[in-house]
Amino acid sequence: MKQVPALKIDGITIHQSLAIIEYLEETRPTPRLLPQDPKKRASVRMISDLIAGGIQPLQNLSVLKQVEEELQLTWAQNAIISGFNALEQILQSTAGTYCVGDEVTMADLCLVPQVANAERFKVDCTPYPTISSINKRLLVLEAFQVTHPCRQPDTPTELRA
Repeated sequence: MKQVPALKIDGITIHQSLAIIEYLEETRPTPRLLPQDPKKRASVRMISDLIAGGIQPLQNLSVLKQVEEELQLTWAQNAIISGFNALEQILQSTAGTYCVGDEVTMADLCLVPQVANAERFKVDCTPYPTISSINKRLLVLEAFQVTHPCRQPDTPTELRA
C-alpha cells in the first residue's frame, strides 16, 4: 500500500503500527506494553484498535485526497471528534495515570500521535479532559518527547516543533 510504518527487524519486515508493537512486545518484552492481566490487556487492545483502526485512517492524507479540498478540514475534524467522543468515555473507566492504569501501554503509544493529529486539524480538545490529561502526562516522558510526530525526519517544515 506504500504506507508507513514498516520495521525491518530479525530478518523480516513488519508493516502496520499495531503488528510492529505486538511483535516487539513478544520479542523484546521490556518495557512491557501489554499488561499481564487479561482484562487490562483487552482494554489496551480495544483502545489501540479504536485509535489505529477507527480514528486515524479517516484523517489520513490518502483518504483526505478523496475529499474535495474545501471539505478536508471538516472531514478530518468530524472523524477525530467522533472517535474522541467514544474514546473519552472508555478512558473514563480504564485510565489511571495513563490510558489503562498506571503503566505506559500500547494504547498510550497510539494516543499521543492521534492527539497531535487532532491539534494539527484544529480540533478543540476541551471536551476531552481525560484524553488531554493523559496526553499531557505522556508528553512529560522523554520517550514521547523524542518520538513525537513533530520531531520526525519526514515531518513537513510547517508541522515541526
